[in-house]
Amino acid sequence: MSESDDLFIREDPIFVNKELLEINHLPEEGRIVGRDEEIGQLANAVNPGIFGQSPSNVLIYGKTGTGKSLCAKYVSRRLVQTADEEGVSASHAYVDCAQDGTETQAVQTIASSVNTDETDIYIPDKGISTATYYKRLWKILDAEYDVVLIILDEIDKLEDDDILMQLSRAGEAGKLDSCKIGVIGVSNKIKYKDRMDERVKSSLCEREFVFPPYDASQLNEIMVARSDAFRDGVLDDGVIPRAAALAAREHGDARKAIDILRYAGEIAQSTEAETVREEFVTQARERAETDRFRELIRGSTPHSRYVLQALTMLSINARKDETTPDNQGFRTTRVYDLYEQICRQEGSDSLSLRRVRDLLKEHAFLDIVEQSRHSGGSAEGSYTEHTLLEDPAVVKDVLADTIE
Repeated sequence: MSESDDLFIREDPIFVNKELLEINHLPEEGRIVGRDEEIGQLANAVNPGIFGQSPSNVLIYGKTGTGKSLCAKYVSRRLVQTADEEGVSASHAYVDCAQDGTETQAVQTIASSVNTDETDIYIPDKGISTATYYKRLWKILDAEYDVVLIILDEIDKLEDDDILMQLSRAGEAGKLDSCKIGVIGVSNKIKYKDRMDERVKSSLCEREFVFPPYDASQLNEIMVARSDAFRDGVLDDGVIPRAAALAAREHGDARKAIDILRYAGEIAQSTEAETVREEFVTQARERAETDRFRELIRGSTPHSRYVLQALTMLSINARKDETTPDNQGFRTTRVYDLYEQICRQEGSDSLSLRRVRDLLKEHAFLDIVEQSRHSGGSAEGSYTEHTLLEDPAVVKDVLADTIE
């Protein structure tokens, strides 16, 4: 290959600032759409922090892609800036509890986030006890800050409530002398609070907010606010309205809507189209759903996938019957019977019914499956039904790639 042969695209014909369409991108204030009321409520809850007083602890609920984490990060960042203007030393830390789900991992992440060169305190990735991490965290907080906000994203993924107990009662327990802590818990599960320790609940749930799904108009505004990710003139007029309508109809999830817009641009790139056309949106939606689900089940065990395959096959067969509702649920025993058949086909020994129940619970935890309890009366007793929340066709395609 000669030097004149270009392996890489030197000038992107579609995107000019693709970062605006990345999930982890924190937009500026003008790009946060449809959440003015929620931002105001959250700011009001933590407002005492700008004066060096204790912010209220907050729990934020809502479906995925409703702006919970985005607003929590934005308000925390603004609080730090405003507190500095008032002569108050403030900071914030962010913990993704899906990644750092143990008490030790979470406290290590917080301590690393707020540590500074001035403390001379070493926070290793591992190798010291949880108690030692806490002692070093308390020293850092008292030495460096008046106020710290701690965001615990996907708080329901924590293994237990121990870190919530420590953080919410640090001042009361005498762990901190001067620094005030505020905790912002973010969860997709509105019933998360029900499983909390009562002592934690009383101190952590001072304020609670529910973020509703975005409607089509809001999703349209969100994507328009990020449309300068594209070069001028490459977006056809119908692309954003079409993507907004699709996302609003199916889930009201801004993350998925932005994903669809980004994928549509990438399809235009790969096909060497001069513009991002409306027809690319449908293709992008299918790709976004497939990629998102593939990410969800990445790393799952073969039997976890066999169980999901059984539920998927039941769902697909039920949809062929026009009298069956789309959201048909299936009893554990029906799923297990088909799971055993799949195991035989794969030449694998099946797990026990009890273990399959556990695997179905894990899928429910990931919001792939919904579980519901039913009563069959005195003759049958109670039983659990499992409903596939994902599009069965998408699940089938992804599983076909992952099950050898």
